[in-house]
Amino acid sequence: MNKVMEFLERWLLPVAEKLNNNRYLTALRDGFMVALPVIIFGSIFVVIANFPFLDRLLGEEAYAAYQNALGPASAATLSLMGLFVIVGIGYKLTEHYGGQAIYGGVVAIASFLILTPQTVEKVTGAIPTSSLGAQGLFLGIFTAIISAELYRFFVNKNWVIKMPAGVPEAVSRSFSSLIPIGLTLTVFLLVRILFSYTPYETVQNFIYTVIQQPLTKLGSGLGATIVAVILIQIFWFFGLHGQIIVNTVFDPIWYALNDENFQAFQAGRELPNVITKQFIDTFLVGMGGSGMTLAVVILIFLIGRSRQVKELGKLGGPPGIFNVNEPITFGLPIILNPLALIPWILAPVVVTVITYFAMASGLVPKPAGIIVPWTTPIGISGFLATGNAWQGAVLQIFNLLVVMAIWWPFLKIIDKSYYEKENKPSE
Repeated sequence: MNKVMEFLERWLLPVAEKLNNNRYLTALRDGFMVALPVIIFGSIFVVIANFPFLDRLLGEEAYAAYQNALGPASAATLSLMGLFVIVGIGYKLTEHYGGQAIYGGVVAIASFLILTPQTVEKVTGAIPTSSLGAQGLFLGIFTAIISAELYRFFVNKNWVIKMPAGVPEAVSRSFSSLIPIGLTLTVFLLVRILFSYTPYETVQNFIYTVIQQPLTKLGSGLGATIVAVILIQIFWFFGLHGQIIVNTVFDPIWYALNDENFQAFQAGRELPNVITKQFIDTFLVGMGGSGMTLAVVILIFLIGRSRQVKELGKLGGPPGIFNVNEPITFGLPIILNPLALIPWILAPVVVTVITYFAMASGLVPKPAGIIVPWTTPIGISGFLATGNAWQGAVLQIFNLLVVMAIWWPFLKIIDKSYYEKENKPSE
């Protein structure tokens, strides 16, 4: 055990710290956070529009009218999520450099739209919504980062229009950004023109064929997902936010897979993917937080004898219901506790495998692409994430029992050591 911890500390932690502090990955993470409120808003209305048995209660015609009335809520948010993420990345990266953040967001979205095909079935001047959603996310990420860097480069070269004193600040800022934004957009226009002479025709086709499609296929596999889950748990064990580090890399892939399922769900087609963003967030994180520590809280009330563990259960129980588990991870503690390392890593891996095969076999519906707020309690989140399917809730409960079984002997040892220390006669 000591050799394993020594190896992880020596080789893995430095990499994790570099990833955690990388400005591009930080901007990417924060960009998703900017988009999250509108994504959740759209997801809520998808759930409302697809309540079970509602078509039978309202009738076919009334139900269609009901769905059409609520449709714009998801069409203007979930279907266009790429736009919000791009603005967020450009804004946050420019803010990191101390520049005018709003112009970083503006130049990012304008650059992306320049590169995006503007033809739908031979009708020019129209942009397909698929290009503005998760399908265009990879291009959007590259575009936002490069455009923000180009904008900063031109500003640092002092290629700006300086207005005389007395001009309102808003006007002065607008004119000072004119040349840097204009030059940045010109670069992207030239890139678009150059790609029109290649076999790919557009940058979007190039990114999707060469980068996005292979990565998405890799990220949808069980093996890559298990690796991601193990890394999340190891980083957390050493006190680093594993989800922030790993999800920053995997989120573009998982969101793209999520969007494919969402489009299929709305069209009434078979859902193509098992692994999606909600696979991770609902059936792993959505069971008490990272490591599914709601199981630990329940076990504390069942087998806990020491005062320390019992008090920790009272403290960690209420937030654990809403998937906030810092009281448990830092209070038990799980972090840097060799006794907790095995169940901390093993339980999420076992649950990942169980959930994958339960969905791949058709026993449980696949995630429908609906973004469920991460604070949604267990049972409810599984029901919503699978498109209002009761099997999703049952799978979460079953997984919880599995995690409890894995943790049982280890928590008993931890609790016993605390109990013995508390009842040791004082010398």
